[in-house]
Amino acid sequence: MSEAAASGPAAARWPLRPAAEYTSERQPADRRRLLQLGLAAIWLLDGVLQFQPYMFTRAFATQVIAPTAQGNPAVVAHSITWAAGIVAHHPVGTNAAFAVIQTLLGLAIAWRPTVRAALAASVVWALAVWWFGEGLGGVLTGSASPVSGAPGAVVIYALLAVLLWPTDRPGPFEAARAVGPTAARALWLLLWGGLAYLALAANTGPQDLHDMIAGMAEGQPGWLGSVLGHAAALVAHRGLACSVALGAALALIAVAVLLPAAAVRALLVLALVLCAVIWVVGEALGGMFGGQGTDPNSGPLLALLALAYWPPRPGPGRTGAPPEAAARAVSPGAEDPAAELDAERTMS
Repeated sequence: MSEAAASGPAAARWPLRPAAEYTSERQPADRRRLLQLGLAAIWLLDGVLQFQPYMFTRAFATQVIAPTAQGNPAVVAHSITWAAGIVAHHPVGTNAAFAVIQTLLGLAIAWRPTVRAALAASVVWALAVWWFGEGLGGVLTGSASPVSGAPGAVVIYALLAVLLWPTDRPGPFEAARAVGPTAARALWLLLWGGLAYLALAANTGPQDLHDMIAGMAEGQPGWLGSVLGHAAALVAHRGLACSVALGAALALIAVAVLLPAAAVRALLVLALVLCAVIWVVGEALGGMFGGQGTDPNSGPLLALLALAYWPPRPGPGRTGAPPEAAARAVSPGAEDPAAELDAERTMS
């Protein structure tokens, strides 16, 4: 049999295609990129919220920024008052700059060529806003509570930017790839352990949680105000018990990263549920429907963080390696279909 005749049927069965085409069909979605896009979307939402008419008035400085100085150490309080004074004197120009910066950060994180520069810039901007705009999330005032958004949403932006930094290094979960498993677990323990401490250190009076949740209903749409009113009624006169239960749940979530994968997944589900509850009844969806919310608050960011720690199930391409590395792990036959064509020619 001639070689041409032999190669005809074989070539029909085994069309010569680049190995990348075979492997790319089997690749899971780039989870790290999806998480980066989630962070970009929240930055874009921040930018949109900053364009609200209320933000271009002096009230933004006097009613949103300046009050965060209360209860903080003098050095922090004075710097916040100074920043609020600048915004109050130039509300249109400063707020326009804030809105444009946050919008550009979101767009730049979403665009691959600029993702590194944007993540680095977002860390600097987030830390500045955390200090001058959020008063360090109130953690030094003695009254900060995870129910109301402590330790401050914007510092979680900075943490996510570090953990989602582009890298080819594999890891047991996405957050570990940039900084390593030990550092990633330490950061998780610090954050969630701190949230557990804040839940037990403040707002433990019988009516503290009730008053906090009921106060969030002011200025919200009727449907959200109704939800907040019912939630406030549920915790009335149960402030201490609810705070202890919340602190215990947060402590369990904190140690999740030290446990086996099955337990990690279960506790991360608990974290996601808790984030949703806090976001709705404690943070009123970040106040976004009241016309004065500057960001969605900590709930969505903590949820995105939990997803970054989600351990993938064992299987091909699920080792935490980037897609191009996973592509090299497929079977040799799938990598080189030309070799199978040569084998068939020999047999013929």
